Amino acid sequence: MKKELTLTQEWDKTFPLSEKVNHRKVTFPTQFGLTLAADLYTPKDAAGKMAAIAVSGPFGACKEQASGLYAMRMAERGFVTIAFDPSFTGESSGEPRRTASPDINTEDFMAAVDYLSSLDMVDAAKIGIIGICGWGGIALNAAAADPRIKATLASTMYDMTRVSGNGYFDADDNEEARHEARVALAKQRLADPGAMAGGVVDPLPADAPQFVRDYHDYYKTSRGYHARSGNSNDGWRAIGTQAYANARFLYYINEIRSAVLVMHGEKAHSRYFGEAAYHYMVEGKADGYHFTGKPNPVPGNKQLLIIPGASHCDLYDGGFTGPEGKGEPRNLIPWDTLATFFKDHLK
Repeated sequence: MKKELTLTQEWDKTFPLSEKVNHRKVTFPTQFGLTLAADLYTPKDAAGKMAAIAVSGPFGACKEQASGLYAMRMAERGFVTIAFDPSFTGESSGEPRRTASPDINTEDFMAAVDYLSSLDMVDAAKIGIIGICGWGGIALNAAAADPRIKATLASTMYDMTRVSGNGYFDADDNEEARHEARVALAKQRLADPGAMAGGVVDPLPADAPQFVRDYHDYYKTSRGYHARSGNSNDGWRAIGTQAYANARFLYYINEIRSAVLVMHGEKAHSRYFGEAAYHYMVEGKADGYHFTGKPNPVPGNKQLLIIPGASHCDLYDGGFTGPEGKGEPRNLIPWDTLATFFKDHLK
């Protein structure tokens, strides 16, 4: 049964509302009994049955940040779109707050497809998805699980199972490191399972690597801060991603028959996630993957797009020439290219 949610009705996004689209809040249920909150964007000149796209991410963000911007820009270009808060986050239901599950998060995308399929204005045979950052990997998992998804964009993606189990750049990809992490999580469950951890560090330490500085510049300043964003505030439950550390959920992406575009920044610290996922998806093997499979049966509709000069967070909002969203917009997200990808494969 769908739970009634109390939703903020005034415009509170990190970006201005486009004059080319209509917007309203909606909710829909998942098969885990949770209710998700979403923003529905439609072109002002909408007519007839239209193609649709569901958007979520980054992991730990809310729909008022990057996912809402992606949804709005795609609506400007002729799609019915929703940007949704995942289970346990933002305005969506679920207790305890800010926890995660590979199964539940994959279901979130499939529930969004259910919802879009129910709309009179949507052609249910023409539905795609966009996953940003950690939700890029989740989007690929959803595309492998659900053939109703006809086109998928994984933007500036993380493989959350790989980074949770192996550490950044696979630095902890060994039994001893994983054992120590499991012991620490087991102790945390008994000591204080509700403790929060993992928000973007603030203030920045002097020796913070560039990608941490980039996260701070997006999540902790006026550029992208939002009160309902875990990354902008106190992060996740300390044991909130424990299930991700013991899963490898991209195992079957080499069997995705529908169209997939993996987009990454040239300078993104996370680029290795996207490139490895793309190669495994097409070839059935890739660096960093301990498993191999057969080459993809439909490799021709898979694309890897590297954006010159872009960092990880530049693909959240396009980037700026100055800090905190100041200076000139760099416009590094190729919106028209993305729209062409979806128009070509949602027809």
